[in-house]
Amino acid sequence: MPVQTDHAGMAALSICEALLLAISDHRLLPESEIAGVLRDAAAVHENAVGDAAEREVHQSVAGLINGINAGMNSSGLHRG
Repeated sequence: MPVQTDHAGMAALSICEALLLAISDHRLLPESEIAGVLRDAAAVHENAVGDAAEREVHQSVAGLINGINAGMNSSGLHRG
C-alpha cells in the first residue's frame, strides 16, 4: 500500500504544479496569491498535531511545499 500512496502523492504533486503554472501563465491569479496559497498549505502542515511520527510527516510535507514555493518564485512559476 505505501507504494500506491507514494505514486498517488507524486501524481497529485505533478498535477498541482502544472495547475499553478497554468494559473500563473494565464494570469488568473497574481504571483503573490499563488505564493500565498503555497504558504497557507505549508502552514497547515507546520501547525499539525499528532504523535511524533505524524508530526514528522507533516513537517516533511511543509518542507516540500516551502521548497516548491521558493523554487517557483526564483525560477519556475513566474515565467509568463
